[in-house]
Amino acid sequence: MDAFNLNFALARRQTAAPVVLLALLSTATLSTANATTYTLSKPDDVVVGEDQTIMTVYEDTLYDLARAYSLGSEELIRVNPSVDPWLPGAGKMLVVPGRHILPPGPHEGIVVNLPEHRLYYFPKPKRGGPIQVITYPVSIGKMDWRTPLGTTHVIQKQKDPTWYPPESVRKEHAEAGDPLPPKVGPGPDNPLGAYAMRLAAGNGTYLIHGTNNPIAVGLAVTHGCIRMYPDDVAALFPLIPVGTPVRLINVPVKVAWIDGELLLEAHPPVDAQGQSFEPDIDQFSDLLKAAVGDTTVAIHWDYAREVLQKADGVIATVGLEAELPTQSEAAPAPASTATAAAPADTARP
Repeated sequence: MDAFNLNFALARRQTAAPVVLLALLSTATLSTANATTYTLSKPDDVVVGEDQTIMTVYEDTLYDLARAYSLGSEELIRVNPSVDPWLPGAGKMLVVPGRHILPPGPHEGIVVNLPEHRLYYFPKPKRGGPIQVITYPVSIGKMDWRTPLGTTHVIQKQKDPTWYPPESVRKEHAEAGDPLPPKVGPGPDNPLGAYAMRLAAGNGTYLIHGTNNPIAVGLAVTHGCIRMYPDDVAALFPLIPVGTPVRLINVPVKVAWIDGELLLEAHPPVDAQGQSFEPDIDQFSDLLKAAVGDTTVAIHWDYAREVLQKADGVIATVGLEAELPTQSEAAPAPASTATAAAPADTARP
């Protein structure tokens, strides 16, 4: 496919994509604005949700809107960089990214993708019932408090948990002039919130729990635990039986094939301490090519690199599945044709 036809085809698909909905909403009505449970029409569905466009009213903040639309605060701020998160003002048009490519690997139990700051829960479908996925934004570990990777499981559930700060955490707070008691009981001062699910990882020291500081959900601010909005963890808690598998992954670049289109979703990568950093476009491009594999695809590399550089989590169509030329057509193949194994001048930034 030559460059002109690829550009034209991608432009048509981007224009035609049903991703923009207009709503005039205030924070007073946002608590029920967006569900996080999606029913899959078939088992191999890989994309859920939809992006929206909303108009602010004077009392809005991006932090309130993020919580109402099941987003971490950074998710909403990243795609609306020119808007003041505390004082956006009335009449501002905001993009609300609500479309997600499901994480790679087994779709069972809980999957947390650290760069995405997002949890996916795949409940076991009842016989004859629909296949569903439930997704929520989460916080992960901050500098020097790494959220572990790998497969683990839920070993305990607690309502109104008591927090016993580890000695290392107490030392950190003491050095900051904010000493902690040996234990913190249930209530508004408890950073675990009202619900906690203990994981087997780290000898049981890691939790999925609520928070008394919901504004920080979506950031790398925890001591390695996975923190959720209070209403989200309250909804998830009764659904999770002890023994539920939990998979913690680090996948900043996700791709999906939908009707011959290559969809790309990129998030800022995270380092070993859970901190986001600027993506290396060479490495991101390699991740994209690895994700595509041996599929013959015409990729718009300039646009793909732009999406990778933004790493804002908004899904974009960056390529089209290409047909291999027949033997009679192979000889005069044009130099501008790009595939997943494209020539060096087009395949790399």
